[in-house]
Amino acid sequence: MTRPLRAICVAAARPNFMKVKPVLDALEAREVETILVHTGQHYDAAMSDVFFDELGLRAPDRHLGTGSGTHAEQTARVMLAFEPLVAELEPDWVVVAGDVNSTLACSLVAAKSPARLAHVEAGLRSRDWTMPEEINRVVTDRISDLLLAPSPDGVENLVTEGTPSDRIELVGNVMIDTLLANRERALARRAAAAHGLTPGGYGLVTLHRPANVDSDAVLSGLLDALGRIASELPLVLPAHPRARANIERLGCPARLTLIDPAGYLDFISLESEARIVLTDSGGVQEETTALGVPCLTLRENTERPITIEEGTNRLVGLDPEVIVAASRQVLAEPPGPRCPALWDGNAGERIASAIISRR
Repeated sequence: MTRPLRAICVAAARPNFMKVKPVLDALEAREVETILVHTGQHYDAAMSDVFFDELGLRAPDRHLGTGSGTHAEQTARVMLAFEPLVAELEPDWVVVAGDVNSTLACSLVAAKSPARLAHVEAGLRSRDWTMPEEINRVVTDRISDLLLAPSPDGVENLVTEGTPSDRIELVGNVMIDTLLANRERALARRAAAAHGLTPGGYGLVTLHRPANVDSDAVLSGLLDALGRIASELPLVLPAHPRARANIERLGCPARLTLIDPAGYLDFISLESEARIVLTDSGGVQEETTALGVPCLTLRENTERPITIEEGTNRLVGLDPEVIVAASRQVLAEPPGPRCPALWDGNAGERIASAIISRR
């Protein structure tokens, strides 16, 4: 008797958990045999366990426990741990998401095995080769058998790069599936009030990219801008340890409150009730667009231009004067809520259909 279709779904870091959950659920509902593999790229409770708990994501079937390290060390450790697992389980598909080092590592192993490789969130491009994520996503797309694009610009990028059209599927944004499924639970947590904030009366900040938090010159400029904005609207920043240490060393502005990293539900609660969000995160650009919350992206480029064209996001770069001016403009005239097509909560179902149809 023919065995069921078998798929390994890879989770590694915070954004992956949110992308994997809807895909895993949709595949299991179609009676696909799924194996959830956690590479351990994010391995502490604040960055990993809390997301499994809050999202209702079942415990991993296998945990590779690879931990942190340089890009080369982390990628190599994931490959060394993942390769024998693929040989043992003989999956029909390996499903990877996003653009972290584990995505690239597992993709390289899958591409050299009999399994086929599906990439969730394919086709995104910043065209900034100083970003490790850009290298990871471009290489992963090049070796994938099925490219699952969240938006039309992703499809266009892949076609322009010569990807055969029969390998591309426009499926929508799977992160929005998770957001919509959990929004009411998140709002019920009233995270803003728990931090002494008034809904609609504060701004939310996230900073994590090494280019922003590890350069004193860049971070000083950002803190200058945030300090001026905070004098008009209190700001809250859930800060990871490295970013927090650098901010405190340079001097945290008044009315910019640093808090511990937030779990998924608390973060969505803070995001939903913010008057404005300032971020260097890709996922936050998408979430704010779905939530209708004005967003300023503190980067010179974005791999998610649809959030600017059809959402609430503005790309403002790193110049303090530009950031402050854009913030004041948004606070005076917030953009109306818009959300791209197929960001409807059903991307996981479309991904499962695309995989199963290619058995």
